[in-house]
Amino acid sequence: MERLKKIGQIKPKSARDIKESKLGIGFEKLDRDVFDPHKAYDKVAALGVKWIRIQSGWAKTEKEKGIYDFAWLDDIVDNLISRGLKPWMCLCYGNGIYDADAAKVFGAVGCPPIKTPEQVKAWDAYVRAVAKHFKGRIGYYEVWNEPDGIWCWKHGVNATELGNFTLATAKALKETDASLYVIGCAVCIRNLKYMNEALKTGMGEYLDAISFHEYTPDERQVAERVRAMRSLAHLYNPRLEIIQGESGSQSRSDGNGALKTGAWTPRKQAKQLLRHAFADIISGVKFTSYFSCMDMIEALNGVAGDKGSYQDYGYFGVLAADFDENGFATGEYKPKPSYYALQAMASAFSGTYEQAELPILHAPAYSNRYFTMDLKACMITDAGFKKPNGTYAYVYWNPSDLMTTEFEATVSMEVAALTENMKLVDLYDGAVYTIPESMITKDAFGCVKINALPIKDYPMMLTFGDFIELA
Repeated sequence: MERLKKIGQIKPKSARDIKESKLGIGFEKLDRDVFDPHKAYDKVAALGVKWIRIQSGWAKTEKEKGIYDFAWLDDIVDNLISRGLKPWMCLCYGNGIYDADAAKVFGAVGCPPIKTPEQVKAWDAYVRAVAKHFKGRIGYYEVWNEPDGIWCWKHGVNATELGNFTLATAKALKETDASLYVIGCAVCIRNLKYMNEALKTGMGEYLDAISFHEYTPDERQVAERVRAMRSLAHLYNPRLEIIQGESGSQSRSDGNGALKTGAWTPRKQAKQLLRHAFADIISGVKFTSYFSCMDMIEALNGVAGDKGSYQDYGYFGVLAADFDENGFATGEYKPKPSYYALQAMASAFSGTYEQAELPILHAPAYSNRYFTMDLKACMITDAGFKKPNGTYAYVYWNPSDLMTTEFEATVSMEVAALTENMKLVDLYDGAVYTIPESMITKDAFGCVKINALPIKDYPMMLTFGDFIELA
């Protein structure tokens, strides 16, 4: 990067500054009081993402049969909306006043209300009450969380049960407010069998989207899964969209939860975030949500009344936290490198844009920087984007194993016609550079050859025109 001239930084945008985005973040587990939302609202809004996933917390809302206290959830929803964020709500979990098994589980996690007619009726009433209470504030609802994992369907995973449960819940939502957008599945395990069995119940007819969770250090797996899920969903309902509802990695190697055994660092986490988020967008999801805003306890298998059973700290957050003796996230909630990476990406890709084929042709040559050949196109993950104002961006990276290497090399490419105001953006830290004339060969007809441009193991972005705003 030292051959380039740094001219500034991407201008951060808050959620209020943008009308739409395909990027989101998780604000989950407040039904279990695992962090202080008031210390997080402003920092999360300053990321510039739009979508924010919250959980409804039935057990926290209905502590006496038939009496709903939404005050705690109102406070969260209103604080998020006032900052320009768009909450979407995961309806979950069980409720110990209707289910003795749920009463034994911290937060009643993974205890679906399907065992008795009373539970079914109570859930239906609760769902209708939620939809009515939040009409005009929440327009997107997701039915349950990770039902294909035993931690979230504790009596035994059963896709047909989930399908019937989702079908009934979606009907209740749409009968209460026909304008609601309902999301189903929220699956976490990589297969089609579960989703297909669930769709056999007819639930797809009442859904608007299917969501999935993908925790992986190799984002190249995303495209195949999205294609397969979309094609399967469209056999049942051609209108169904695909949403990536949770992805992420940890910033420490001693965490709990997904990918917990990895040798994670803050830098690896930030690179994984960028690679995965772009993989989601390239695959055509409606939007993608990073898990999560905050380091927090996992709290999926806790025993009610036994604090030691849920002191399972996860370090997925873009904000770092300490923990007290109750597992509550404390400290100043300091941004990690992943925070600034997401902020840079969110600013660059705020508003309306579309994927576009660009007149760019890789032309590998011998690199005097690394005493080897430039990378070939087949060694690169890339995508082009276009905004309505006629500006373009080309995002590219080498999908090397980020767990074992710190990769850098060069690429050379021809660019035709789109040569106005070229800049290179390092999305890891938001730094913006101009490309010196010494690296560019021009002809008289608007075609240039860019020689030995840096490529790394996380997304870099070549922009043409004012695709980004400088701070």
